[in-house]
Amino acid sequence: MKEFSRTDRVSDFLQKELAQLIQFELKDPRLGMVTIQDVRVSRDLGYADVFFTVLAFGAQDDESKAEANKDALKVLNNAAGFLRTKVGQALRARTTPELRFYIDNTLENGMKVSSLIEQAVREDQSRKASTDEDGE
Repeated sequence: MKEFSRTDRVSDFLQKELAQLIQFELKDPRLGMVTIQDVRVSRDLGYADVFFTVLAFGAQDDESKAEANKDALKVLNNAAGFLRTKVGQALRARTTPELRFYIDNTLENGMKVSSLIEQAVREDQSRKASTDEDGE
């Protein structure tokens, strides 16, 4: 059984700590409901890439979702220094990674691919049903 590396432990810590800090410490109304999906820390612990999603409230079109994502990205990047300071106090390590935020679109992309697959299966079934009726 492989032990967790130091970078894995720091990544897990950062993910939990940032989720708490963003939820309770950042009071920017443009932020919305942010979920930290993943944190990848460099081997030298110099930087951490933080991947997040923004939960959309109500039915939103793609344009308003993109705008909410851009706003959240801007707010998080502006707050990166503050968040790094807070994380550093809790981490108690010699160095605290520089935080770089990225919008995580994997869930959204997965839903689009799943939808396209379902649509292709339905079209295939309807095509098969129409050829069966013609063949009888």
